[in-house]
Amino acid sequence: MTETANTNQPFAGLELVPRTDAKQTAKDFKSDQEVRWCPGCGDYAILAAFQNFLPELGVPRENLVIISGIGCAARFPYYMDTYGFHSIHGRAPAIATGLAASRPDLSVWVVTGDGDGLSIGGNHLIHALRRNVNIKILLFNNRIYGLTKGQYSPTSERGKITSSTPVGSLDYPFNPISLALGAGATFVARTIDSDRKHFTEVVRAATDHNGAAFVEIYQNCPIYNDDAFEPLKSPQSRDDRLVRLRHGEPIRYGAEEEKGLRLGKYGGLEECAGDDEGVVVHDASVEDPSYAFALSRLDNEEFTHTPIGVFRAAPRTTYDQLMREQIEEVTRKQGEGDLETLLTSGDTWRIT
Repeated sequence: MTETANTNQPFAGLELVPRTDAKQTAKDFKSDQEVRWCPGCGDYAILAAFQNFLPELGVPRENLVIISGIGCAARFPYYMDTYGFHSIHGRAPAIATGLAASRPDLSVWVVTGDGDGLSIGGNHLIHALRRNVNIKILLFNNRIYGLTKGQYSPTSERGKITSSTPVGSLDYPFNPISLALGAGATFVARTIDSDRKHFTEVVRAATDHNGAAFVEIYQNCPIYNDDAFEPLKSPQSRDDRLVRLRHGEPIRYGAEEEKGLRLGKYGGLEECAGDDEGVVVHDASVEDPSYAFALSRLDNEEFTHTPIGVFRAAPRTTYDQLMREQIEEVTRKQGEGDLETLLTSGDTWRIT
């Protein structure tokens, strides 16, 4: 931390996410704990990609904090040689909010899953996003409850046969990207566990964003939902289905970029020929989230056209910055507060 002369200020001495010139490697971020997920789990690829990315972030590992809830993904803090907090089911965004608001010198990450983050933790997730707390949320979506043995999750497709829905789920699934955009998230993106290059690009963009960043990661569960995203991974089909979003470039896809997207009649997006004059040029910085929301609604169970990349990156003052400014303004006008005076002010009672 950097020392400052003004010790009366509540955040004096805290430097916003300091950087280091000391060379760090992926090995510096690997703990001595044995990594234990099921063989073939997509979490291995995500962990390796994340550890390899962190050195280029340039943040000292003692200024990095990984906070998780409950689930397979929640083991992440054990495997990272940083500070970490394995919290309770669904509450990681709430704990991360408190930490990020009180310690702006830290880079705070939340690791959660589709069950942990969208079921019991759904309320905490949407409020962290709407407040625009300066935290980065990685949501591993395998469309199943893996740790508790294969029950259907909030993202499981309708009709899904699982241990808790033996004749098929009746629920319509959440669309995590749509949910995040509806909550007012200022950064929303999607990537895939097995595509390290794309994963790194997306996480780098999330890191550069000042505010809450939500990244959905399609992640394979080889035991309870194997090959759920195979159409998006197979070399025979992925080019025809993946819509790669690149800021400032026309949205075209297909093996020969023979397909594109254009605005539809009611404000949505629809497929068109790649050379159609109405092909949309992707702009992630559009302040109105309607366009990004329209992109998110392209998803379907057949993965006919599935966008990946950054849907939205629209800057807005963060909650923690507003809080710091408010505290500093009150302190400037009223001086330092006194806890004892506060507790004994107003109506008080003596119990005898």
